Amino acid sequence: MTLPGFPEAVPLQGLIGGVLIGLAAALMLLGAGRIAGVSGIFARATGLAESGMARNSAWSFIIGLPLGALAIRLATDWEPAVFAGWPLLIAAGLLVGYGTRMGSGCTSGHGVCGVSRLSQRSIVATATFMAAGIATVFIMNLVGA
Repeated sequence: MTLPGFPEAVPLQGLIGGVLIGLAAALMLLGAGRIAGVSGIFARATGLAESGMARNSAWSFIIGLPLGALAIRLATDWEPAVFAGWPLLIAAGLLVGYGTRMGSGCTSGHGVCGVSRLSQRSIVATATFMAAGIATVFIMNLVGA
């Protein structure tokens, strides 16, 4: 199913993905008593943060992220989208990592877990990065990039 005017949009898959992310965050909070913020879990796994879950649990979570995507790739006909070359992707990843440290968390921590707990800090952070994303797309469309 696609949306009129958006031939690449697949809202059903987006809905299913969103539900799975929400369930994973709820299970992490209810089962382990931890927020499923990927940047915080990554910081714990790599030793950049000393508090939080055990390092082996953090590594299990981090390793499971690409393995989950690989499992979906192998079980379906899904092809990952490629928008840019490796140098740009690496630079973007480093900038996102820097931004998550500046913002005290990533989109998964603030947007999924923080907003659901009505954290004021997370609501402001989520509104900020959503506005920045919308503005970026608007500007990129204006300049024809």
